[in-house]
Amino acid sequence: MADFVTIPQIDAASSAVRARIHTQPQIALILGSGLGELADSVENPTIIPTQEIPFWPVSTVPGHKGRLIIGQLEGKEVLVLQGRTHFYEGHDISRIGLPIRVMQRLGIKTLILTNASGGLKDDFYAGDLMLIKDHLALLPMAGENPLRGPNLDEFGPRFPDMSAIYNPELIQLAEEVGAELGLKLKKGVYVGLSGPSFETPADCRFLKMVGADAVGMSTVPEAIVAKHGGMAILGVATITNKIDPDGTNKATHEEVLQVGDQIAPNLMKLLKGVLRRL
Repeated sequence: MADFVTIPQIDAASSAVRARIHTQPQIALILGSGLGELADSVENPTIIPTQEIPFWPVSTVPGHKGRLIIGQLEGKEVLVLQGRTHFYEGHDISRIGLPIRVMQRLGIKTLILTNASGGLKDDFYAGDLMLIKDHLALLPMAGENPLRGPNLDEFGPRFPDMSAIYNPELIQLAEEVGAELGLKLKKGVYVGLSGPSFETPADCRFLKMVGADAVGMSTVPEAIVAKHGGMAILGVATITNKIDPDGTNKATHEEVLQVGDQIAPNLMKLLKGVLRRL
């Protein structure tokens, strides 16, 4: 039986978070594999282990600590999720959206999503940062949509528009910040797969053919739920490995974490610059 997230569950989780914080977060950030270092920059932090929040899906993946950190970053009140949960961990797809619903209940209007991705485009290399201009939602297309089940009318409509899921103004702002910092940002389409197995060479050739520039195992369900609830979204994919569609290179999670550590300083500079300008 599907595990649909309910309003009472969202309210219980939101109340548990609200009871422990003393500020009103304006902006939420979700940090991907190997990218948790940014959370250490939050000033005056309140730290909440996510296993202490009712109904919250617990992360089990190395590199995802599973903590909410609420405080100040670049003069803004932020909520940082250090360690997301993934569909492949066994959570129902609806449960992946509960953290986003809690953010919306707390009054947060802006969401920054980051992830570790494999680069499919020919001129993408490990260490690149890609602003997500759109995504290819293969899981939701096949039926595993996080909005499946009873519609939560108080958050958004039954059939939400997804024509500009990643906010054009936020993308432009990030491009301007990147130019100021001398960062050579890429821009492209992210495709979210279920995982946990990495892609076959045939998978990668197919994904390139249908217009994907980077591939990962997260972000898309969160973005759909965020858009449904009216949030402005910025997505940044960190390219942790370049995928050879001929299959001569093998991806490992250890490689993803290692390169994530190397990319983190540039990602932190970019995100801090965006926060300053928001």
